[in-house]
Amino acid sequence: MLASDKGVVEWLSEFKTLPETSISSYASSLKGKSTLVSELYTVICEPHSELLEPVCHQLFEFYRSGEVELKRFTLQYLPELVWSYLSVIATRDMHSSGCTEALLLGIYNLEIVDKDGCSKVQSFTIPSLSKPSVYHEPSSFGSMALTEGALSRHGLTRVVHSGPYCQRETFTAQNRFEVLTFLFLCYNTSIIYMPSPSLRSLCHTCSRICISGYPRKLQKEYKDVESRIPVSSEFMVHMLTAIYYAMYNGEWDLACKALDDVLYRAQLEMFPEPLLVGNAIKNMLPFGALKSSKDAPRSIQVEITPTSSRISRNAVTSLSIRGHRWKRNDISTNHTDSVESHKLPLSDTHVTNVQEDKHDNGERSKIQTENDAQHYQGIQEPASDPKTDGKEIKRQKSLRKKMEDGVHASSRV
Repeated sequence: MLASDKGVVEWLSEFKTLPETSISSYASSLKGKSTLVSELYTVICEPHSELLEPVCHQLFEFYRSGEVELKRFTLQYLPELVWSYLSVIATRDMHSSGCTEALLLGIYNLEIVDKDGCSKVQSFTIPSLSKPSVYHEPSSFGSMALTEGALSRHGLTRVVHSGPYCQRETFTAQNRFEVLTFLFLCYNTSIIYMPSPSLRSLCHTCSRICISGYPRKLQKEYKDVESRIPVSSEFMVHMLTAIYYAMYNGEWDLACKALDDVLYRAQLEMFPEPLLVGNAIKNMLPFGALKSSKDAPRSIQVEITPTSSRISRNAVTSLSIRGHRWKRNDISTNHTDSVESHKLPLSDTHVTNVQEDKHDNGERSKIQTENDAQHYQGIQEPASDPKTDGKEIKRQKSLRKKMEDGVHASSRV
């Protein structure tokens, strides 16, 4: 017996002699036994190990004990158990998969029934866009939010039902991925409680399942299985769901590699659902790697949509367009009145000593000031002829009157 197996043997015997009153404290203490967790991974990865059968039996006892912490302790090994089972099936070594197959079927049969032994029917309500969430605000969708709101007021919410599921006594080619897909659904339900070793095992499992038997495997370090492992479209979607969580919770590098491997396999199989989900995840990735702390709270980081008040502040509405149009009309009207008031109907024969400048307001003011000064100071040019002098006086009076009327009109504007 290896030295690493001694800890597993002690763990097997410890639970058998444990009184029922100490099960809760014992389940809580398993979280801190990192050495035991890694030793159990080693046993599960070796299909010919002598300890594999008692370990699978012990994990099944944990799961059906009803203790939540013990169920989660068993559930953290689910990705590795799935890979161990599929790799044995691919190599046609059916005798080595008995205990692993029994454990997977046992977990499945326990999960499809309630405490009274009746079949479970799970229901999922599709979220409505008319109700706000951390992902969106209804006001940002415009008329579509009104349509969704009208549907929600009439109680037309869409509910998807899953189940009931049939009891399975053995794996067949027809029900294999039906069972494994449901087990991955159970794993994703409790994924927020899974430790980092379980998330790393998940990423490795997804990569190995998707590239085994394909040329892409030559670029990887996995050398255990050479045959192709069949997968289903729904099974790959659940793998992507788990990868998406691991990506934002401490396993960025491994999760990105697993995402690429799943998309590679989905393209080869031409599965539309995994391609849609995988490409959606890939297009949402930030440019740089996320250095999220493994000790930080586990959650998927999202950018909150701006609130409705911040959106409506700069929103363009019909009222704002009308107000902008009115404002422009007022400006153009005032500008037209100002230009018309400055237009003096003077002929060339009446004006001989005034320099014309229609575009420069400074020159016009200067000319007006000089003419006013000449008017008030009584400066007049000497006349050479009495008749001509009289006409010149009339001309100057007419010019001063029109210019004064123009100055008053511009000041009123």
